[in-house]
Amino acid sequence: MSGHSHWAGIKHKKGLNDAKRGKVFTKHAKMITIMSRDGGGKPEMNFQLRLAIDRARLDNMPRENIERAIKKGTGELKDGAEITEIIYEGIGPGNVMMLVKTATDNRNRTVSEIKSIFTKAGGKLGEMGSSMWNFKKVGNIVIPVSEGEDPYAVEEKAIDAGAEDTLYEDSSLIVYTLPENLKSVQENLEKMGMKIEDAGLVYAPLQKTTLSTEAQIDYEKLLETLDEQDDVQEIFDNL
Repeated sequence: MSGHSHWAGIKHKKGLNDAKRGKVFTKHAKMITIMSRDGGGKPEMNFQLRLAIDRARLDNMPRENIERAIKKGTGELKDGAEITEIIYEGIGPGNVMMLVKTATDNRNRTVSEIKSIFTKAGGKLGEMGSSMWNFKKVGNIVIPVSEGEDPYAVEEKAIDAGAEDTLYEDSSLIVYTLPENLKSVQENLEKMGMKIEDAGLVYAPLQKTTLSTEAQIDYEKLLETLDEQDDVQEIFDNL
């Protein structure tokens, strides 16, 4: 009996992992489809598509899944309703300002589910502009800094590459750029031989806030629930 229970536990755990992996691939596919539709299906000509593919590859998304998502975006593959990118604005526990970036083929379903998640967490979904005013869109590049490496030297290279600002935290240098300069700064860093862990456009807060221990726990629960929602791509806050 013990052997049977052990095997059942492994199967259940593996099933959860596969399910989560499937969700991650679905989220990547939606973004790749949107970028292919908006800028064409060639990553060498479409920088935003290249970024989306790079992120998918970091999560080991199979090449055939990536190619299918591109073809769906370019119209070569007719598969389901059109996917739209929508950013919802909300207030979380402790009055945290939040932007929830989604990719959906059903606006009504998504807004209903996002609103329900916020309400159950003690937050609320806001009107357009209610939180966005406190964020600015910037380019964001993450460069890992290995043990023994001088972060100041890495920072100098980032500035030489065209960075607007930098932040060193958790053994990584976060490089901020103007949105229109993201591509050139990333390419300059790559020419310098810098390893890039992640890159993309993000929403950086203008005014930040802090949370009490109790509010932090509630906020973490909200983040987890939002992350599990199939249409949610990214979440930005002003913590």
